Amino acid sequence: MEHAPLPARATTLLLVVLLALAYPLAQGSGWEPDIREFENQDRKNPPPQHEIVFVGSSTIVLWNLPQYFPNLKTINRGFGGSELADSVRYADRIVIPYKPRIVVLYAGDNDIAGGTSPERVASNFEQFAQKVQRALPQTRIIVFSIKPSLLRWSVFEKMRSANAMIRAYCAKHPGLTYVDVEPLMLGADGKPKPELFVGDGLHMTAAGYKIWTAALLPYLQ
Repeated sequence: MEHAPLPARATTLLLVVLLALAYPLAQGSGWEPDIREFENQDRKNPPPQHEIVFVGSSTIVLWNLPQYFPNLKTINRGFGGSELADSVRYADRIVIPYKPRIVVLYAGDNDIAGGTSPERVASNFEQFAQKVQRALPQTRIIVFSIKPSLLRWSVFEKMRSANAMIRAYCAKHPGLTYVDVEPLMLGADGKPKPELFVGDGLHMTAAGYKIWTAALLPYLQ
């Protein structure tokens, strides 16, 4: 008997649950299973070079790139639950080999929530940018600000501090672009818009991704 497809919201929630179940294993093993799976995929179906690589945490994982960027060639190398330091550590395996013309990064959310200081988060971003640009001087890096969310609103001031340092670094270095999503995700009350988040209050709905896509597209074309 054929089953009817799940509604989009239910599908997103299912993906979030599956990601959450995978976090402990991945964190305990240093993300090697995830990275090796990417490498296995690349051997079987080599992705295009000189295109656009998206990397970072579950916000990247859940971004349906073919749907939102149908006219662009994109590679999704997000791994859910990861921190900025993980993107630094694995850049030479899941970013640099593709020789991308553009790298889109979102990370830092899990870092602050886990107790990492804003200063350390900003430092890790600097290390990421330097590592990629040393290997690929012509590659542009676009970094999203750490987003305000319902679940992590209590620590958003720390996220703002990290964002300010990352923004300042981008302003001083060629090839880096900072995309500020904070004003796009806050309501008239100055708090995160509930309609932008699924039930966990952290991961985004289609409405959230539409906002992010619209903010990013001008920098990709």
